[in-house]
Amino acid sequence: MNSLGADESEISPADYLSRLGKAGEGPHDIATAALMLAALDHPEKKLEPYLAHLAELAEAARAEATFARDSESAARALGQVFTSRFGYDGDRMAYDDPDNANLMMVIERRRGLPVALGILYMHAARAARMDAQGLHAPGHFLLRLTVRGSEALVDPFAGGATVEREQMTPQVALPMMASEFGEGEVLGAYEPVSDVDVLLRLQNNIRTRALRTRDSARAIEIGRRMAQLAPSRPPLWLELARLHESAGALSAARTAYEHCLQASRGGDLFHNEATLALHALRRRIN
Repeated sequence: MNSLGADESEISPADYLSRLGKAGEGPHDIATAALMLAALDHPEKKLEPYLAHLAELAEAARAEATFARDSESAARALGQVFTSRFGYDGDRMAYDDPDNANLMMVIERRRGLPVALGILYMHAARAARMDAQGLHAPGHFLLRLTVRGSEALVDPFAGGATVEREQMTPQVALPMMASEFGEGEVLGAYEPVSDVDVLLRLQNNIRTRALRTRDSARAIEIGRRMAQLAPSRPPLWLELARLHESAGALSAARTAYEHCLQASRGGDLFHNEATLALHALRRRIN
């Protein structure tokens, strides 16, 4: 797990995320990173109680999974920790509530979106020395547990229930949404994704809801965070530039287009789109 070399309680959330963006795809201390994202929206809250809860989850997972012989029994142990001991569940009554994507509020309410709960499951599983990765599961979030050579697909929104691959809708390859993860690549369904991908998916839930309610300022703020998390991904800068331009913030749009050019390869789709957009924008500014 990648360490950013600082006590989480002594570093500001903005600085933590800036360092994270420079540290690569991971694995990272993913739950702490999600807490730092949450703290940007709740500067009045102290991090210590939430960090203490993460430590409590980790300890409980280690104890519960001590005798797990394979991934199936490990998944049951995790489910026991989250549902029976701590009362976590998916929020089906108010699914679109933005609090469901803010890890501080998820911890307080014990309710959240699949990806937010999945981050907590990944944290606990890794603390118990399991290999845990998020999966590219469009429309939902699943994680893959690997224990002693065996594999299980886990649904954190369903109390850690395991899912059989045969039960899934067969899809050979699905495009990874550029606006979601910042890449235009094609992944096979239920392929593993990086920790940065998971954090971007968490933030994209918030940005999507802001766009839906036409809250451009909020969408831009979340877009900035996503670009900070993955500064080498051109689509994130391109999307941010477009949001700025739509809001009339032309100077900020120009800067974001320039970042897109720096991050992209000459001649690729994003480089070409940013070049054309920047040329048109400069004519407007001048």
